[in-house]
Amino acid sequence: MSTTARATVVHSPAADPRRWIGLAVLVLAVSLVAIDATVLSLALPSISETLQPSGTQLLWIGDSYSFVLAGLLVSMGALSDRIGRKKLLLIGSSAFGAASLLAAYAPGPGWLIMARALLGVAGATIMPSTLSLIRGLFPDDRERATAIGVWGAGATAGAALGPLVGGVLLEHFWWGSVFLLNLPVLALLLVLGAWLLPESKDPKPGSWDVRSVALSMAGVIGVVYAVKEAAANGLGHWYVPVSFALGAAALTAFVHRQLHLPSPLLDVRLFRNPRFTAAALGSLTALIGLSGVVFFMSQYLQLVRGYSPLTAGIAELPAFLGAVVGGLLTARLARRTGARATLTGGLMAMGLGIGLLGWVHQDSGYLLLGLAFLAVGTAEGVVYTLAADLVLTAAPAEKAGAASAVSETAYELGTALGIALVGSVVTSIYVGALALPAGTDPAVAARAQESIGGAVEASATLPAEVGGPLLAGAKHAFVHGMNVAAVLSAALLFASAATAWYLLRKKP
Repeated sequence: MSTTARATVVHSPAADPRRWIGLAVLVLAVSLVAIDATVLSLALPSISETLQPSGTQLLWIGDSYSFVLAGLLVSMGALSDRIGRKKLLLIGSSAFGAASLLAAYAPGPGWLIMARALLGVAGATIMPSTLSLIRGLFPDDRERATAIGVWGAGATAGAALGPLVGGVLLEHFWWGSVFLLNLPVLALLLVLGAWLLPESKDPKPGSWDVRSVALSMAGVIGVVYAVKEAAANGLGHWYVPVSFALGAAALTAFVHRQLHLPSPLLDVRLFRNPRFTAAALGSLTALIGLSGVVFFMSQYLQLVRGYSPLTAGIAELPAFLGAVVGGLLTARLARRTGARATLTGGLMAMGLGIGLLGWVHQDSGYLLLGLAFLAVGTAEGVVYTLAADLVLTAAPAEKAGAASAVSETAYELGTALGIALVGSVVTSIYVGALALPAGTDPAVAARAQESIGGAVEASATLPAEVGGPLLAGAKHAFVHGMNVAAVLSAALLFASAATAWYLLRKKP
């Protein structure tokens, strides 16, 4: 940490024994945001029954949070460097609570999508602040590596714990309870954060460029929306290439503007550092895999296997345990084998775990599922924690907020793309493979073709001789789509592992 940057910290973190309690507060914050990204997965069947969204609306309910969050993370990370990381964390936590209330009592799918988007805005202020504050709390490299390991375990474990938390709540309450859970946690965060966390910011931040903010958000959302729609509906619709072209143009303009601003929101020259680039890419692809698994496995366990929400959450528990262990062991693994071997090995192990799901059937034993969950969770804990450390240490201390935002953008963009791409693959294959019994009413058929949840509801309203074959065909089609999506996700992770191995090679 530079002398100038250290002077901006109110307390002396190296001498302050409260720094570890402060770390616990930051882990609480990042875990809450991570849980909110996946807790909704088990509630999707209940939301489908209550609010009756279309298949497209259901996908947007799942990923609007991550889309908006990803689009704003870089901007909010730079804002935290300017106004203070602690201040932005506390402001964002208050806004997160207000948006949670709106989501819990949303009267329709449109309201819920909007509430999830507002949660994304608030979450964008929390995530980069937590990681950048760790750099101020722990100036010692070895202590910081341990602290980031604990932080990474909280982030990945929160994402993996989301389904279990959702299952417990849905066993006793309505789907809106998964959002009300945030309120007591946020109250604790606000009290402890105001007391324990030191304030820090860039001493010479420059202005917060509003044009750069607009370009980064338009670029990320435009490109991701185009990819999502192309995966779901093909390239035939005019708005897909238009959205992609506009998003790519906005991102190009953003990069050009950052290269010429005296105080950019994001120093894009950091991507010339192969460690920085490999870490961001690894984090992105790992989250695509994890969020995709959570999305389709939660539906598989409930709608195909017939598990209750609580039982489904317990079934996914190995992913949570693995994420905790992986995050805590990352620093030791990296010291023993090096960052290159650790990051590459983590990506390959995650690919193998997801690839196992390509061989799951309707009646597969739990051993196969449990092994896949354990491998995916452990590998994700290693990859995400190491990637966060590589990104944070590659940037100057005074730019910690903006650098942290790159790591968090990869996290949230991966979550959004995982739901969008994997969900779209599963949905498109499901629709193509669904065999409807002869004489099925067109309205019932349309409902069944929208999603596996729609098919389950539709079959319950039909006579057994029609509803039974419809339900069996829907389950078979969904599992087929899930298998294909798992194999494609595994291939993506293997390609990412090869890229990381190349980028992290020692140069002469």
